[in-house]
Amino acid sequence: MRLSIHHTTTYGYERPVSFGLQQLRLTPKSRIGQSVLTWRTTVEGGQRELDYDDHNMNHVMLVSFSGDGHALTITSEGEVETADTGGVVGKHAGFVPLWYFRMSTPRTRPGAGVRALIRGLAAEHDDDIARFHALSARIREIVPYETGATHSHTDAEEAIAIGAGVCQDHAHIFLACARALGAPARYVSGYLMVEGQVRHDASHAWAEVHVDPLGWVGYDISNGISPDARYVRVATGLDYAEAAPVTGVRGGGGGDETLSVSIEVQQQ
Repeated sequence: MRLSIHHTTTYGYERPVSFGLQQLRLTPKSRIGQSVLTWRTTVEGGQRELDYDDHNMNHVMLVSFSGDGHALTITSEGEVETADTGGVVGKHAGFVPLWYFRMSTPRTRPGAGVRALIRGLAAEHDDDIARFHALSARIREIVPYETGATHSHTDAEEAIAIGAGVCQDHAHIFLACARALGAPARYVSGYLMVEGQVRHDASHAWAEVHVDPLGWVGYDISNGISPDARYVRVATGLDYAEAAPVTGVRGGGGGDETLSVSIEVQQQ
């Protein structure tokens, strides 16, 4: 399947900013199940400083901005050829060892809610793939998808207590549970083509868990499936903080900040 993606992020500032720096993880790579045919990122109102691959092998672009401009616009677009691999990404590769993905983070620290979710899973399922599908179903039942109930800093235990969340929350809960079960697991940010819907106001997120001998296997908890040809992987990490499309800092002035995101994903 050939997917066309157009992603625009615009930051607006009430007053000029003395200095700002944005870290962009918006460039997909050719990997198992996807081949990047074309891709480019342009910046208006800022300056591209450098590009590098981080410890998770995500492509990162650093953009600085300052002065009288009151807006920063980042546009990423291109075409990606995808294939359905049943969610299997393959063996681990990269700069960090596999045990790194057993580490908890502030967003994925396990507590009473996580322990309740995983209770009995190991005994009920001998097969790892089935066990994690069952975990995904439990999360979706306990934390149904609902926008506006959580925010970008909500952690797994908070989302469980609230009883509602979005794909980011589902991924964080899954990671906390999988790691509590002893499995390496990582967060994935990317794009999803939805039938009958071209425009989106946010990118998508899911999780991957390392299962021998297959390697990394993806689980989209929010949709109850493993990623197929409609998905494009962009960045991975321990949690949202390491795989977020755009993160940054600013200092001196700026006043109130506004954010606008527009994403179009469609089949060519």
